[in-house]
Amino acid sequence: MTDLEFISNTKKLIDDLKSVCANYGLGNDGNEFKIISQTFLYKYMNDKFSYEAKKINETLAEANDFQKSYESLSDEERKFLIARIGNKAPKLQPEHLISYLFNNSTKANFAETYFDGTLRNISLDNSNLYSIKTASGVKDKMFDDLSQFITDSSQRDAFARALVNKLVNFSFEKMFQEKYDFFATIFEYLIKDYNSDSGGKYAEYYTPHAVARIMAAILVKDAVTNVKVYDPSAGSGTLLMNIAHAIGEKNCSIYSEDISQKSSNMLRLNLILNNLSHSIPNIIKGNTISEPSYLKEKFDYIVSNPPFKLDFSDFRNDLDKDSFKERFFAGIPNVPKAKKDSMSIYLLFIQHIMHSLSTTGKAAIVVPTGFITAQSGIEKNIREALINRGWLRGVVSMPSNIFASTGTNVSVIFIDKEADNEHIVLVDSSKLGKTIKEGKNQRTVLTREEEERIINAMNQKLPEEDFSVVISAEQIKEKNYSFSAGQYFEVKIEYVEITAEEFQNKMTSFENNLTAMFAESAELEKKIQENLKKLRYE
Repeated sequence: MTDLEFISNTKKLIDDLKSVCANYGLGNDGNEFKIISQTFLYKYMNDKFSYEAKKINETLAEANDFQKSYESLSDEERKFLIARIGNKAPKLQPEHLISYLFNNSTKANFAETYFDGTLRNISLDNSNLYSIKTASGVKDKMFDDLSQFITDSSQRDAFARALVNKLVNFSFEKMFQEKYDFFATIFEYLIKDYNSDSGGKYAEYYTPHAVARIMAAILVKDAVTNVKVYDPSAGSGTLLMNIAHAIGEKNCSIYSEDISQKSSNMLRLNLILNNLSHSIPNIIKGNTISEPSYLKEKFDYIVSNPPFKLDFSDFRNDLDKDSFKERFFAGIPNVPKAKKDSMSIYLLFIQHIMHSLSTTGKAAIVVPTGFITAQSGIEKNIREALINRGWLRGVVSMPSNIFASTGTNVSVIFIDKEADNEHIVLVDSSKLGKTIKEGKNQRTVLTREEEERIINAMNQKLPEEDFSVVISAEQIKEKNYSFSAGQYFEVKIEYVEITAEEFQNKMTSFENNLTAMFAESAELEKKIQENLKKLRYE
């Protein structure tokens, strides 16, 4: 099976699930997202279990009917099989499989007893592996009672049956065999209809994969093991997935916080699909700024695309207490008299990240480009601290519209506690990329070659005319702590050697051209005056 077939089949499954929701009055309903994402997760977990079980048990691998073969195993054999699978897949009993539900789909009370009951039992049996904690320590449930979103109880059995019928049409197992990383494409397709408001209340827009790849490639230059990776505003986890792939899934533990329940649930799905299930217990749904769950933790790598503008007036005054002063050393944004939702909360995230780095920690943070040149205020205080502490490794200013959901120009700040103060790299990639139409918005897309150009400039410390500069901390201080590459590009005048005769010829040519133009101008003036004299009032 080819990559295109993988993508096509998976998109078809999502479209089929959307169609079922629409047929039962849930199209564009607030619960449609939960139904599709959770049903998709159940399908994936079911196929992942079958795939791992077949690798261990030869009888299951050769069976024409996996369901019957699995049911025929003794209790001891099933326990041994599940123990061998470990954390590679969920713990599923025969009655948890899609084929079991399909075989019993005509039974009375199918929705409540079989469909919702199965998802409920899977949640309970796998809570240690897949549950997300809130800041207070309470664990969520992995699946809702999906059929209960149908208000007409007489339609629930038919609705659950229709969902199951869509799940038996194909298997993800060949994707596992090919080790195909299909999730990046599928994820955007899965959530595109639920993210049309440019981020909504919690700025849940998703970092472009080009930006995430660039950040990961610059942060992770050498092989590392047993490191902690953190995102204090994780969203769906695009940044975390990319840096985890760069490090190696087995070589790192993922930690995240996000105030949005939707983002936390999508991050769980993202971790499962990217072989990072071992980090699910580290996902926290909570307020990173006012109630950070990992305040005492220090991290080796931090990546973040924090919300730029968000109303935090409800807890702003609490941040002025002494207990917060060390973390928010550069200051806390004031509450504006109007447009509270324009509060620059990202400045708090930057300071939180600086506070959370280990002694050799590294970070990459997406910021509005205005941050890198602001002449005063909290922005400048943070930039001064990065230079004076010797933590700035470099900055990449991205092209306009690199995010389709926001017109804000962005840059990426790279922090490294072991940075080289004499060779700070500033890159201006604003002229790169191609503009494409994406729905009602325009987005700039970078080619892989352009991505590599940016990465090489940073990692190899390569100066390039009108693209990148390599400067010292002292030079940055002289420019009032500006992090903009353009302010360090020299104005270059090209000089060409010419003879005295060539010079005289050029001057004669200039004089002749000017004389001709002056003569033409005088003739035009004369004609204008003549025409004005001919004008009469009638």
